[in-house]
Amino acid sequence: MSHRRRRGHGPPKHRDESGSGTVLVVAAMGVLLVLVIAALHLGAAATAAHRARTAADLAALAGAATLQDGDASPCARAAQVAGRNRARLVACALVGESVSVRVATAVPARWPGVPDEALASARAGPAPTPLP
Repeated sequence: MSHRRRRGHGPPKHRDESGSGTVLVVAAMGVLLVLVIAALHLGAAATAAHRARTAADLAALAGAATLQDGDASPCARAAQVAGRNRARLVACALVGESVSVRVATAVPARWPGVPDEALASARAGPAPTPLP
């Protein structure tokens, strides 16, 4: 008599699953690593944006103060202050007695979808007088 087993009968077969937990842990660590790196890059972009806003505010204030002092080069002073704050003056305009500036700072980390520069604008000077 033959001792062949028929399908569906007999004890269940056990597959060897040793090492499958290791694969899952390595995959989870990979996903976690990508998320941490993405968070660091986005944090660097946020820091660059904050630095750009600060540099724009300070550059506009310096330009307006220079203009109020009667100096003819408020944009040169704004560029100098922006440079001291690790920013680059992109645009500067005199609007009446006010100075309007736009600055850029470099984003140190490269990540797809994140711009290479953070831009910010600011305006400083006396408030416009309301019309009667």
